Amino acid sequence: MSFLAPAGFAALAIGIPILLLYMLRLRRREVLISSTFLWRQVVQDTEANTPWQRLRRNLLLFLQLLILLLLVLALARPFITVPTVSAGKIALLIDASGSMTANDIDGGTRFAAAIEQGRQIVSNMNPQDVISLIRVADIAEPLTAYTADKNELRRALDGMTVAYGAADWDTALTLAAAGASGAENFSIVMISDGGLGDVAGLSANIPGPIYVPVGESANNVGITALAARALAGGAPQLFAQVTNYGAEPADISLVIRLDDVLRLSRSGRVPPRSQLPIPFDEPIDEPFETLSATLTFDNDVDDFLALDNQAWTVRNDAKTRRVYYVSAGDNLFLEQALRSLPGVQTFRGNAANRRLPGDPFDLYVFDNWLPNDLPAGDMLIVNPPNSTPLFTVGAPLDSTNDITLADESPITAFVDLDEMSLLEYRAVEAGWAQTLARSQAGAVLLAGEVNAQQIALLPFDLRDSNLPLLIAWPVLMANLLDWFSPQDIVSLPDGLRVGDVLAISPPLLADSIRITTPDGSIHELPATGDRVAFTDTGLLGLYRLEILQAGDVTSAQSFAINLFGAGESDIRPRAETDLQLGGGTLAADADEQLGTQEFWMWLALAALLLLAIEWVVYHRRLGLPTLLRSTPRPFRFQWRRLQSS
Repeated sequence: MSFLAPAGFAALAIGIPILLLYMLRLRRREVLISSTFLWRQVVQDTEANTPWQRLRRNLLLFLQLLILLLLVLALARPFITVPTVSAGKIALLIDASGSMTANDIDGGTRFAAAIEQGRQIVSNMNPQDVISLIRVADIAEPLTAYTADKNELRRALDGMTVAYGAADWDTALTLAAAGASGAENFSIVMISDGGLGDVAGLSANIPGPIYVPVGESANNVGITALAARALAGGAPQLFAQVTNYGAEPADISLVIRLDDVLRLSRSGRVPPRSQLPIPFDEPIDEPFETLSATLTFDNDVDDFLALDNQAWTVRNDAKTRRVYYVSAGDNLFLEQALRSLPGVQTFRGNAANRRLPGDPFDLYVFDNWLPNDLPAGDMLIVNPPNSTPLFTVGAPLDSTNDITLADESPITAFVDLDEMSLLEYRAVEAGWAQTLARSQAGAVLLAGEVNAQQIALLPFDLRDSNLPLLIAWPVLMANLLDWFSPQDIVSLPDGLRVGDVLAISPPLLADSIRITTPDGSIHELPATGDRVAFTDTGLLGLYRLEILQAGDVTSAQSFAINLFGAGESDIRPRAETDLQLGGGTLAADADEQLGTQEFWMWLALAALLLLAIEWVVYHRRLGLPTLLRSTPRPFRFQWRRLQSS
């Protein structure tokens, strides 16, 4: 055992005045009397001693000296050297993702075990060590700067909470690696169950992280898919999937509630490490808005993660899209493509009438024709004959077969234009549009949003190209129609996970957006712009979104946040040899380093306890009432003295 502050032993000199106080006594004159009956006050102090009397055995003196010794030892800060994970400048990363709520560890969860591991690392740190604590959840955040203050680190550990989604290890490792600058002895310590996902590599000058594993079992059964979808005009069809990540088969029951009312249930056996699709053959005829599924088990099924035992979704009906189509000629390629797409109802207009009908449509398709006044809705314009306030049509361009995709977009997904060729096309300029396909001379496909409208332009006649003969043509039309589809307020009703950013498309006249989270919290967002981002998606369950205009709710929609994904439901603890980061294995058996374990706190507590004992002994000797003795002792003592005299 060694001492961090040996100078504290100088406080032992306080024992000298304590001893002197016990050796000094008052000298009194001795007088013989016949009786002590009239001298009760004198009897209380009958001994007359010399100033420097020999010390006698005294319990109070022993206790006071022992208290002094304990306090001096606490000031000297005794310690022993113990093995520690790392030393020097340490970035301590603690996994706070959903899988850390698994309760496969005796007495608590993996997260509680990780916090305890962190406390041990803090307790064993050397005086010259500094630690920065980083919480790794759906958002990675540093809780402390690099500090040697153990109390600050312990407070940060005690206040850390677990999240319900996947951990952002990329950001966490980037934050940790920033601490390596200027450090002679730097290390990254990761306390996790190994669910790192696809993390990026570290710089070559950053040492491999030290991995401290937590977790014991892989047994978990969870809901990994839930959807309720319907074709246009049809009843919703329900589908669910349950996955068993453990090594034993699991007998499960899946209970379905429609708008919180019990309606359906299914039972089955899920083989080990397998998925069990649970189709519901009968469509759901009764009306509902939200649907929830709850997973229950037999008593002998080990399921250590409760987060994925419940899932939610909202009703998602396919909409019939009304398309108004006008062509200056008989363009069978375009008309047949529109009529072949599912959920599309096409109305053909008269090219001789330059006025549009009064009823609005979901999409306007104009081929080599434009009305007197452009509509306020979405438009697909093929071979525009003249310029408009939204775009300018230039001179014809020469033929080309060198057409490439200019930018990634949902419109050009799975579209291959390598074999496309054009006899003639027009130069079109539109500052609001994005060029999706181009030739050397100009754009051949443009799309964008302007004035809350979605507009796509094909500046050529389809009959002057081979595009309708390519497989890319039906794919392009399907992508365009999906892009033009009337959007809900929330475009992903059942595809969101914890931590995802929710894109909201508020109506033009909306003032604000109100979102109620599953715990009842209310968030107010201003409805500014075409898109509003909502980021507080850290809870599992159903959210309620309302559009407000002049204080009134004009529309509302629900959406669900689920845990779906093997990244958190697969709670199998990963060994350090299975984890790769930046092309190398994470370090687990690092060179053993030494830390310190101090005992000053225990010594101070022992001194405090002895001080309380000394107080009780002192007051009992005075004969004063205490909690342990309510009858004054001096009276009984004096009575015995009187009897003996």
